[in-house]
Amino acid sequence: MMTQQTLTEEGLKATQHFLRCLGRYGNTPFLFPLYGLGEIPQCFCRMCAVFGGIYCLRHSVQCLVVDKASNKVKAVIDTRGQKISCSHFVVEDSYIRDEQRQSTAYRQISRAVLITDRSVLPSDSDQQISLVTIPPLESSAPAVRMVELCSSSMTCMPGTYLVHLTCSSSGTAQEDLAPVVSELFHVSTIPGEEPSEGAEERSKPAVLWVMYFNMRDTSALDSSSYSLPSNVHVCTGPDGSLGSDCSIKLAESVFHHILPDEEFCPPAPNPEDIIYDGDGPQAEGPGFDESVNTEAEEEGAAHEKNPSTEPAEMDSVADTTPSSEE
Repeated sequence: MMTQQTLTEEGLKATQHFLRCLGRYGNTPFLFPLYGLGEIPQCFCRMCAVFGGIYCLRHSVQCLVVDKASNKVKAVIDTRGQKISCSHFVVEDSYIRDEQRQSTAYRQISRAVLITDRSVLPSDSDQQISLVTIPPLESSAPAVRMVELCSSSMTCMPGTYLVHLTCSSSGTAQEDLAPVVSELFHVSTIPGEEPSEGAEERSKPAVLWVMYFNMRDTSALDSSSYSLPSNVHVCTGPDGSLGSDCSIKLAESVFHHILPDEEFCPPAPNPEDIIYDGDGPQAEGPGFDESVNTEAEEEGAAHEKNPSTEPAEMDSVADTTPSSEE
């Protein structure tokens, strides 16, 4: 979204980007994933896992182990006390302590999330996802972006609509967005209250639930804004723009800093064209390799003839139950 302060060059680049997106998937340049935007990072995680990414689930990072000589993180300690070595550490801005930040002025984003009983568009509209830019109600107020999603987007229950309102903060989120909500929707002062018959409010969608909140916009910050080891890379949270351009550019920058000789996010190959390095893909288990099965059968037969008196070896497990024979 451009403003009156936007430079001509920036406006032309944004227009060019918009036009390049036309005709790729239908007549609109806008795409919204089913089940919400959380599907985008989830898709990345799945692709990463397919090509060897390792995930330590339920191992939240408690602290960092820093080498004072090189001022680099060499390991992390999780909440279970386990030490995990690492060459780089990537973290989102909200996890950084205040004492590790430089004196920086943050921008704020005002947001409102609503659940309504019907769409703000006419009833004969067949739109499933609507994007509306609402002009400022006052000269000093910012423009508001509204995204409305129906139940076919898998983001809300059937018969309801999910509405997101976003703008740059000039006050609290409720101060910035409540006038817009009152203009477009019927907001009951008493839970369950219905608008009176024949009133103007009857034509407006009713708000079933609403939440206002402010978010910190750190998209304009860089690595010099933090007092951190050199191999700690900070990613910003969501910004106020419509797309994900800022996040993608930051991800590419961090990627090239860590792996300067690798290609960033190449197209996924056809599974049939994947060539494994080394001796080839490992078998999924002994049942997939006849030679292993044969060796196991021979070894089992040998154990039956000469049973061992030594206890079975297990991975870091010891039986501490006292014996009944003493």
